[in-house]
Amino acid sequence: MELTIQEINSKIYEIRNIKVMLDSDLAKLYQVETKNLNKAVSRNIKRFPEDFMFQLSNKELDDLRFQIGTTNLSMRRTNPYVFTEQGIAMLSSVLRSDIAIEVNINIMRTFVAIRKYALTHDELAKKIEELEKRVENGEHIDKQILDVLSQLIADDKNNGTKKIGFV
Repeated sequence: MELTIQEINSKIYEIRNIKVMLDSDLAKLYQVETKNLNKAVSRNIKRFPEDFMFQLSNKELDDLRFQIGTTNLSMRRTNPYVFTEQGIAMLSSVLRSDIAIEVNINIMRTFVAIRKYALTHDELAKKIEELEKRVENGEHIDKQILDVLSQLIADDKNNGTKKIGFV
């Protein structure tokens, strides 16, 4: 079961300034029921400290519903759990099927790709900022080049976010 980075990335959300995945999304990827995934976790709860997994508050759940535009999350009796990258890695020691192993590998590769992208983006932003300072200080740099680079950064930021609302 080969998953693409885009498929996995579409299921990664930022909550409490941490990139996480929902228990229900992980269960679908692992091809198990959400309740069974959560049972396996609860049987091994010592492996999942707060920085590996946490339960969403009511406000966080409402914000997430608004962000992803779904009411599917309201069909649950309890608020969902979310797993950080470390929590997802720990799931591989709890869920031992071949599918779980393969899915975990793909998820870890996606998190690595996201980190690489963020580092590249930060480096580019720093270089553009340096150019802007040089222009402000009167050094000769073509203003059009600076405008194009600034636009690229703006476009890049917009493409990396999940848009909310209608197109």
